[in-house]
Amino acid sequence: MVEPVERQPDAAASSNAYANVAESAALAMRGDQLVKRFGAVTALDGVSFTLGKGEILGILGDNGAGKSTLVKILTGFHQQTSGTLYVNGQEMLLRSVDHARALGIECVYQDLALANSLSIYHNMFLNREIVRRGPFRLLDHARMRELAAQCLDDIGVHVPSVDLPVERLSGGQRQAIAVARAVHSDAKILLLDEPLAAMGAREAALIIDLVLRLKEKGGLSIIMIMHNYAQTLDIADRIMLMQRGRVTFEQHSAQTSVPELMDIVRREYRAMRSNGAH
Repeated sequence: MVEPVERQPDAAASSNAYANVAESAALAMRGDQLVKRFGAVTALDGVSFTLGKGEILGILGDNGAGKSTLVKILTGFHQQTSGTLYVNGQEMLLRSVDHARALGIECVYQDLALANSLSIYHNMFLNREIVRRGPFRLLDHARMRELAAQCLDDIGVHVPSVDLPVERLSGGQRQAIAVARAVHSDAKILLLDEPLAAMGAREAALIIDLVLRLKEKGGLSIIMIMHNYAQTLDIADRIMLMQRGRVTFEQHSAQTSVPELMDIVRREYRAMRSNGAH
């Protein structure tokens, strides 16, 4: 039987270790070979990614690419079948949505989860209401109004009054309220699931401006799940293209273009059709 040999760390290995530690400290989140299977179906097939602190990462891909499954893992709704997730350099298995939120991970989904008949300030504190001290535990409406108005003002969202019912807002304003609610909950990592879907140019511009303002304020890392390549390149620092549960391309936004991305998608589609034909 051959005895194992213990290797002594050399200078290069030590240097690499320090580099890895430094890299991890600069990352808000990292995924390493994430796999998710639902029975015989593999929704994610070895996805690796990094999200820097204060960075905007745009994740592109068509329906069925695995984007939604990845989001659900990053928010604790699902657990990966295999692979490792790191949050602020610490290996982490997110056990639930509440566990992810406790770590500062918030997601704004396409349905926004707003109560349309309630006021803006009620929605800002939905399920997180502030109550007065005392035996009756009454809602502190004045404090919630004040904080909601302050939060919206801080991130540049303008509404006539926080008493206005959400149902009277435009689609862009509703999206902004949902984002503001996530930011107000002290989010450190914000996931936006198709934030510009079905929006006109004016409303999309409102959300784009909001996201860029949040980046300028610092302290927030953002992942945007998107379909529109041009909009994503305008907003994100880096883009990641997913196809059939895998990452097929990753690049800084300034170093790629819509034609290059479309060419990659077409090549993958032709390869898929060719394999299917055989």
